Amino acid sequence: MDIQAVGAALIRPGQILTERGAMSAAEQWTQAVAEAEGVFRIRLTPGVDPCEIVMRLREEGYRASPNHVLVGQPLWFGGPASRPFPAAPVDAPSGKGSPVTVGVLDTGVAAHPWWAESDWYRTLGPEAVDRPNDEGNGTGGLDRQAGHGTFITGLIQRRAPTSVLRVGRVLGADGVGDEAGLLRALNRMRADPPQVLNLSLGCHTFDDQPSHLVADALASLPGTVTVACAGNTASDRPFWPAALPGIVGVGGLDAAEERRAPFSGFGPWVDAWARADWLTSAFLEWGEFGGYAHWSGTSFAAALVSGAFAASPSTREPADLPGSREIPHLGVAVPAGL
Repeated sequence: MDIQAVGAALIRPGQILTERGAMSAAEQWTQAVAEAEGVFRIRLTPGVDPCEIVMRLREEGYRASPNHVLVGQPLWFGGPASRPFPAAPVDAPSGKGSPVTVGVLDTGVAAHPWWAESDWYRTLGPEAVDRPNDEGNGTGGLDRQAGHGTFITGLIQRRAPTSVLRVGRVLGADGVGDEAGLLRALNRMRADPPQVLNLSLGCHTFDDQPSHLVADALASLPGTVTVACAGNTASDRPFWPAALPGIVGVGGLDAAEERRAPFSGFGPWVDAWARADWLTSAFLEWGEFGGYAHWSGTSFAAALVSGAFAASPSTREPADLPGSREIPHLGVAVPAGL
């Protein structure tokens, strides 16, 4: 699907997302409308600026957003967070605890010995499969973020071995998705929200303001602790949804868990920090990869914090998690616990 750069943000060209009540207000610019799971996506007539129409609708009091492009976050072009590396096998996670439900919206999850016999894995459908490439035919190479969801699932299991994973696929194997897909997945969770939700993805917005549609969808899961990565942007520019109030935005620490990893986003909107450098977890069985990998990125720092919340289900604040400490001039650091 096409991607358009607007300033320093990415959107789907010619598309906006709205609430039902805005449909008549946007009618004069509308070529077609699609509705799925409560998400209204308007395809605008050619030549119409999506951002301009969104601003007009917002001025009239409607919820509206361009269809922002979301990206999984090991990406830091030219840096250490850019790709996985093969790793030796790691023993399967084990331990005792409550079977806390953790939602993971990402590239999906692949078969792996760690969870092959788990009830939660056997109930997943083909739509949740973490594929090596978006062709899905097994003949192409490994796409740049294939295995991302599997790696995150493994980190959560390592941190909270008894957690029950509910995995949804909102990113392709290239690590790219969009706001419409995220909203549909969040709306499906309303009937049975997870106790913890991991979002190792995000974006900048065209106006550096939050998407009210995403904020509303997350607010509709009031009992859920939502954890999101701060992004591998090496900047303090707000990265969404991590920068939303009420969301635990997680930045990345170096391997010693003492300093900010150079690729990590930062700023007052980051609520917690965890190791993001050279972590080891489950991965695809593909080529030189035997089901395990090393990888770096704030995506994986977020997964460790999600796992920490799953291991302490009565806790809702990072500072209250076992072993948490304050790093001067940075904030609350949550131990990797691996």
